[in-house]
Amino acid sequence: MSKKNVPATIPALGGDASLNQYLTEIKKYPILTPDQEFMLAKRYQKHEDSDAAAQLVTSHLRLVSKIAMGYRGYGLPVSDLISEGNIGLMQGVKKFDPDRGFRLATYAMWWIRASMQEFILRSWSLVKIGTTAAQKKLFFNLRRMKNNLQAFDDGELKPEDVAKISTDLGVSEQEVVNMDRRMARGGDSSLNMPMSDDGEGQVQDWLEDQEPLQDRAIADRQEAHLRHEMLNEAMSDLNDREKHILTERRLVDSPKTLEELSKIYAVSRERIRQIEARSFEKLQKAMLRIASDKKIIGQNALA
Repeated sequence: MSKKNVPATIPALGGDASLNQYLTEIKKYPILTPDQEFMLAKRYQKHEDSDAAAQLVTSHLRLVSKIAMGYRGYGLPVSDLISEGNIGLMQGVKKFDPDRGFRLATYAMWWIRASMQEFILRSWSLVKIGTTAAQKKLFFNLRRMKNNLQAFDDGELKPEDVAKISTDLGVSEQEVVNMDRRMARGGDSSLNMPMSDDGEGQVQDWLEDQEPLQDRAIADRQEAHLRHEMLNEAMSDLNDREKHILTERRLVDSPKTLEELSKIYAVSRERIRQIEARSFEKLQKAMLRIASDKKIIGQNALA
């Protein structure tokens, strides 16, 4: 039974405003006896009787609402949780086998909870969380376990509490710490959230783009490319030893020491320092000459 096949007799749930009305209306549907439930389930199983399915669904709407109330602490509308739970209930009715000997409520409860939990995980954050069964168990049990340990939300969890939760739920201690921090921050907030009670102004109005303007970024890239070309051209004024020493001393992320280079060229450290200084002077003069030829201000070229 897909979302498109929702029995027409299910009362509409249009949001929080109609929630009380919905909860009152679903109480009108009778609770089935075991024999009634069994016969309806067999009718649907054998003949796909939509009326039988509708009676099975509507008789368990109160169960969905009760389960939804247990998930109110995740900041989502109860009406949305009930709607998702109703979808899970219908899936449970579709797959229910009355010959196994247990009641529909026992079986459908797992479908209802699974549907609600998937909805909560999807809605909690744009960043995917709870990707494994253990992480989902952590997400939905962390608050209860913190209450049992009297680890209230007044800061980071104590190491002994982290270890206890990690062991009981079968997840790593780092996963416990990360999940606790994320849940303490709450779910994602909309950038369109009003900044005041009168609805004036939105969160996005106060966000500042820290990135440079596009034209400035393009100009910076072009300038960096030009400097790189000029440097390569200026390096041609140096001999191989001067190029190597200047590169190893000033143009790499991890410069070599004077001692290291003195061993390579079998000269003193002072001699390496002199070659470096002379090479840098030659490079500066070459860069200024090239900048002049290209009609570029010298200081900018050497920046």
